[in-house]
Amino acid sequence: MKLIRFCCAIAALIAAGIAQAGHELENRDLALGERLYAEQCAACHGTNLEGEPNWSQPNADGTFPAPPHDETGHTWHHDNGVLFTYTALGGQGAAEQWGITGFVSGMPGFGETLEDDEIWAILAYIRSTWSEDIQALQASRNPPHD
Repeated sequence: MKLIRFCCAIAALIAAGIAQAGHELENRDLALGERLYAEQCAACHGTNLEGEPNWSQPNADGTFPAPPHDETGHTWHHDNGVLFTYTALGGQGAAEQWGITGFVSGMPGFGETLEDDEIWAILAYIRSTWSEDIQALQASRNPPHD
């Protein structure tokens, strides 16, 4: 039930972003993002962004294995703000910020380890590995800025 509420909250956040805008991920240092991804993310999400096996099936403790960040996963289904918040606060911290309590996640927060610009660089690197079509789809999920 908690997973369903969490997925509904994510879907609502995605639905809110209609205009195409990839602004937070534009003009980032992709080499820095790639290096930081290798240092901070690859141990769980894979050197080639492939994720862990059976990533869509829960572990015995209710957490999910790390999903892929390539086009086979769901990272590109989320807007930039969701991706940033989830990375900075971790799965449980992000869920709590969105009003979802009791959600257990294996994803730690990196907001105390990485600077905001470093998180954005990692996300920009991940996006840079996707096809132009997938990049455009993901950008369409971002709300416009004033």
